[in-house]
Amino acid sequence: MTMESLYESLKRSVEEYEPDKAKKFAKELLNAGADSLTVINEVLGPTMEQIGEKFNRMEIFLPELMVAAQAMQAATSILTEHIKETTTEKPKAKGKVVIGTVHGDIHEIGKDIVKLMLEVSGFEVFDLGKDVPSMQFIEKAEEVGADVIALSALMTTTMGSQKEVIELLEALDKRKNYVVIIGGAPTTVTWQKEIGADGWAETAGEVGKLTAKLIEERAK
Repeated sequence: MTMESLYESLKRSVEEYEPDKAKKFAKELLNAGADSLTVINEVLGPTMEQIGEKFNRMEIFLPELMVAAQAMQAATSILTEHIKETTTEKPKAKGKVVIGTVHGDIHEIGKDIVKLMLEVSGFEVFDLGKDVPSMQFIEKAEEVGADVIALSALMTTTMGSQKEVIELLEALDKRKNYVVIIGGAPTTVTWQKEIGADGWAETAGEVGKLTAKLIEERAK
């Protein structure tokens, strides 16, 4: 099989909820010389984003979403293990990120993809999960000495919780201590600017570079 056909087969195995095939094609891609990060960023990340959007539009339901996530995780486990095995020296973490889905929102798939993108980009990530109370983001960031707070909202009705975290930081006089990034299907760069967040990425694949850039700018 050509590299392009292997990429397509991996994509289809996730879309068709087949974890065993996803793992198989991930191994074949590595054997064919594919770069692990490229596969994650250009195949698995965008594929899961598309599946997450289908779920939000109610074109698929929770069982399908969960099995698709299992397929993605089966493939990424192979790819991330390869990264670890082929990295001779563990690089210093680029920064610490506290991430979670905001209060009132139980969707995790988008947040999980972003978490993976941050980890493979060299960040130390502390995942608070879903439906996270606003103050908990700040408490965890204080506890671990985080550089970044990443807020995911997958519903328009929960976007206000992203704003609430920023307002709490300002009220506690801690806003300047953290880079705050937001994301999720209903969010936009306009919303980011409106609530005073530092960054927003249209796709999960952009998050690593954006976060590194924002940390660097904050340090100046």
